[in-house]
Amino acid sequence: MIGIDIVSIKRFEKFLEKKSALSKYLSDEEILLVTSPSTAAGFFATKEAISKALGTGIGEKCSFKDIKIHKDAKGAPFYTLSSHIIEAFGITETALSIAHDGGFAIAVAVIKTQKTLPRPISH
Repeated sequence: MIGIDIVSIKRFEKFLEKKSALSKYLSDEEILLVTSPSTAAGFFATKEAISKALGTGIGEKCSFKDIKIHKDAKGAPFYTLSSHIIEAFGITETALSIAHDGGFAIAVAVIKTQKTLPRPISH
């Protein structure tokens, strides 16, 4: 499953002034990784993209706090999910790409599962 989201970086410029605004969708560890409005926007887009890949959106089944964004030793982003999300969806693999350009941040999340999630097919 694939999810994608794009957001305006400008929307997140004031978020850095108020850490409490960041804490609505990021953990304390994630906030420490945010060094610019583009990073904040990319992280928000990431969580939205992941929830879209799951087919749930952000809400009761998957909250912002069920998704944790990390960076590896080279600074590449990756994410982990709460155990109840992993179990409910049978998640076996994940991948993430975040890009920033032209005043926008975009995130693409890929989720591989053992289960087939119901998706409506239109003709």
